[in-house]
Amino acid sequence: MDDLCEANGTFAINLLKLLGEKDNLRNVFFSPLSLSSALTMVLMGAKGNTAAQMSQAFKESCQKFYQADLEELNFSKDTEECRKHVNDWVTEKTEGKISEILGAGAIGPLTKLVLVNATYFKGKWDEQFDRKHTRGMTFKTNKEKTTVQMMFKQAKLKMGYVEEVHAQVLELPYVEGVLGMLILLPDDNTDLAVVEKALTYEKFRAWTNPEKLTKDKVQVFLPRLKLEESYDLEAFLRSLGMTDAFEEAKADFSGMSAKKNVPMSKVVHKCFVEVNEEGTEAAAATAVVRNSRCSRTEPRFCADHPFLFFIRHHETNSILFCGKFSSP
Repeated sequence: MDDLCEANGTFAINLLKLLGEKDNLRNVFFSPLSLSSALTMVLMGAKGNTAAQMSQAFKESCQKFYQADLEELNFSKDTEECRKHVNDWVTEKTEGKISEILGAGAIGPLTKLVLVNATYFKGKWDEQFDRKHTRGMTFKTNKEKTTVQMMFKQAKLKMGYVEEVHAQVLELPYVEGVLGMLILLPDDNTDLAVVEKALTYEKFRAWTNPEKLTKDKVQVFLPRLKLEESYDLEAFLRSLGMTDAFEEAKADFSGMSAKKNVPMSKVVHKCFVEVNEEGTEAAAATAVVRNSRCSRTEPRFCADHPFLFFIRHHETNSILFCGKFSSP
């Protein structure tokens, strides 16, 4: 399980950095666990060099079967009906939060293999924010200032400070304490890009190690947020060395299709998240971490500028969702 979580975590951090590198102001949100489990299902049907490349891309540790559906559709006969069928499946799996993962024109008569995955998560904070304290506050980016609905609460929470990147760490637990949201918030005078550049899965584990965080009474300011992000991940997967899977002359998925040379046509991932006073609704190295900075006043965690956030399963250390909030 440790190897599996490490492989998934490394995959998550690499993808988080890649999706955000072209545009610093672009929001990012995805589910690495959902995506890697869908790719694992395809890996189980891959053979030859296609399988070898996929195994290398996922460090051979993700070869574990997750609950998933495999269905054969005739894209050439009725493209629009196939598109509707896939969208209806996703709508059902996400309880209506994601209604159209494949937009008009996303697939065509020549489409061979489409990888679609959907996941849904709804969690309530262990200690909710009081709506009466939510008010308009300024959210600052490098280029502009925007008014957001800023939630507030005062509670005993686990905090830390990472000297290496000048960033605060805060954990917001969900009910029952099995899952938690971890937020990496750089200081006002530190760009989020500094944190992103230094971030690796090993450092993420070190920075967010529960034993390194101290429980303290803290004032928390966190914006309400609602994100819906969609990605075509072919370029990212090719960058990992997984090239044969997309090329008709080389693709070998004979383990799940009787037809020869069936390449992957699309790898689509769409994710939705809403963070509010009640909780979160979502669909789809050695490091020195010291305790939250000593101060005679009550610690303050004010997320009024770009930050990274992760939803983690504590027992396995698995990253279920991760994202970047840069632009309200």
